[in-house]
Amino acid sequence: MVDFIAEVSSNHNRDINRMKQFIAVAKDIGCSGVKFQLFKIEELFAPEILANSEVHRKRREWELSEDLIPELATHAHSLGLTFSCTPFYLAAVDVLVPYVDFYKIASYELLWLDLLEKCAKTGKPVVFSTGMATLPEVSIALDSLVKAQCEKITILHCNSAYPTPVADANLASMRSLYDICRKYQTVDNLRIEIGYSDHTVSPAVIYRAVNKYGAEFVEFHLDLDGSGEEYTAGHCWLPEQISEVISNINSGIQADGNGEFGPSPSEIPDREWRADPSDGLRPLKLIRTT
Repeated sequence: MVDFIAEVSSNHNRDINRMKQFIAVAKDIGCSGVKFQLFKIEELFAPEILANSEVHRKRREWELSEDLIPELATHAHSLGLTFSCTPFYLAAVDVLVPYVDFYKIASYELLWLDLLEKCAKTGKPVVFSTGMATLPEVSIALDSLVKAQCEKITILHCNSAYPTPVADANLASMRSLYDICRKYQTVDNLRIEIGYSDHTVSPAVIYRAVNKYGAEFVEFHLDLDGSGEEYTAGHCWLPEQISEVISNINSGIQADGNGEFGPSPSEIPDREWRADPSDGLRPLKLIRTT
């Protein structure tokens, strides 16, 4: 099964009932987890930016209250979903540690090794996105997590254009992520997975990421009804758009079987109706007179 994680981002409109609806919908459409974001504008943007940009100051209206984290985590866990939240300031790591099943590091914070290392040292799994990054930058981030003794790491191929043109998805570069992980194969108790974080809102891209490039974890931005703060940007899926994709991928995986070559149970009744090698006629001679 592929883990599909619904990213609520700032589409919650600071409404706890709407947040819980996101969690319930994530469960209904087949997700294995749901993720929020924890930031404070003063700890996200430099003072010079806030002083000169009303657009950035208005993002204060997108903040998620720390006080809601326990309730959101409890609701997600009650529905059998994993719960995660992206910390955008160091103290947020401590706020989240009792509640999250894994930490997610956003592409914009990839260079901030102090944040990666603090998440790793909690002992929780860490997921990070690679949007805008060079391969050396990804390698440095991965090294920092391994040195901080993180035992489960998921690297998400990502393009940080919102939305991402399909032609810029560059899924084939996921091969490079697999390549840089090989040097860690001998590290005891370390598991690294490769996944995909979507901003294309294209079913074809997600199918390709999973079926061609082996993504085991897919993150996507979800909105309930087109009224979320980020929906008009064009990178968010609606439930009815993504539910079929999730269903098709995870039901299709059943077709992989056990990998052992041989007749399946459904084929057994027809085995004796094959052409007999002595005369090329069907069925085998041993049942022709029965």
